Amino acid sequence: MYLGGIWLTRCQLPVPRDTNLLMLEADEPGIENPSRNLYAFGFTSLFNDTATEMAYWVLPAFLSSIGAGPAQLGIIEGIAESVASFAQLFSGYIADRVRRRKPIVVGGYFAANFVKPLLALATSWPQVLAVRFVDRFSKGIRGAPRDVMVADSVDKSRLGHAYGLIQAMDSAGAILGPLLALLLISRLGLRGVFWVAAVPGALCVLAALIGIKENVGARVPARARTGSKQPQPQGRVNLPSAFYYVLLVVTLFSLGNSSDMFLVLRAQSVGIPATQAPLLGLVFNITYTLFSWPAGGFSDRFSRRAIAASGYVVFAIVYFIFASAPSLLAVWAAMAFYGLFYALTNPVLKALVVESAAPEMRGRALGIFGFVTSVATLAASIIAGQLWKHYGGGIPFYLSAGTALISAALLLLVRRPAKVER
Repeated sequence: MYLGGIWLTRCQLPVPRDTNLLMLEADEPGIENPSRNLYAFGFTSLFNDTATEMAYWVLPAFLSSIGAGPAQLGIIEGIAESVASFAQLFSGYIADRVRRRKPIVVGGYFAANFVKPLLALATSWPQVLAVRFVDRFSKGIRGAPRDVMVADSVDKSRLGHAYGLIQAMDSAGAILGPLLALLLISRLGLRGVFWVAAVPGALCVLAALIGIKENVGARVPARARTGSKQPQPQGRVNLPSAFYYVLLVVTLFSLGNSSDMFLVLRAQSVGIPATQAPLLGLVFNITYTLFSWPAGGFSDRFSRRAIAASGYVVFAIVYFIFASAPSLLAVWAAMAFYGLFYALTNPVLKALVVESAAPEMRGRALGIFGFVTSVATLAASIIAGQLWKHYGGGIPFYLSAGTALISAALLLLVRRPAKVER
């Protein structure tokens, strides 16, 4: 339908009554094909994660080759993940204040994939730290704007479908990356793998630059509503109590959700060789990839809270198995089952957060959510390490499983969020 210079599609807001806003947006067409935009985001994630995982899985061996060890690896990853958390919080605020988010998203992908190949030139661990710092900062800064753009590209009833598709393609890259690294490392060496990672990295940037379209028709900034160029203050009431309750429950869960490296360490302690650690990641990512899209779409038709709670139950089962470790076969099966937990929670919780916030507050909601849960997960790894050290390997897994069951029960008590008109 064509009205006043605007093509109206299912992914856009209804025509606003504010004539000033109508004139402001009249020369800014929305997305004519939201499905195409969604697939552009998906392929961008696929190529980016392929490049990232190619470099990530060989990084410990590369650090050893230049004289660094586990202590330096811990410093690098701790700083890198911390800066990503703070960048998420900042990017959420920025995503709600700027008119165009695509430059932030494309710039984030470009910076991350520009520095990854530079690992091939590194001769000391501080240089590796610098690359990881830029990589993780870029990920954090593009995260909220990207997720808000995804929400702007689809109807609210298909949020789970959208985030599930992107997550599936992202985790598919997590499968391709390590496999490519394994194929290349014997021929090109560690530094050669870093150079080749530039290829999917470049494809990622091209997919983002050419494929992703800005849906300016979905933007309703405060200054547009008032006609003022000055940003208007936002009240706390814009984020409803349902959002904060979900945030509280997910934070509680995250305090028991330590790094997945503890699963690898536990598997090694019960008899699975360290050389098979990449295979543990492979079986996990296969399940994650297969179920992310269906789980996201399923959440559009049924309760997102119930689906996310079922993911927490899956987590509890996996951690109970790892705690008791009845057999090596059980550990392998549990690791494959673990991918279902991520599929049932990551895209579903993201959709739950987005639909609980007004459009002009989505960036901040996603930024706060990502920051708080990341900090809680970092604390969980410290807690798990101390419990393992003083009480043995099984105790932190039992504690995590119990925390997950409590969180699942609490998540089911969340009131259905008030519907926000788009």
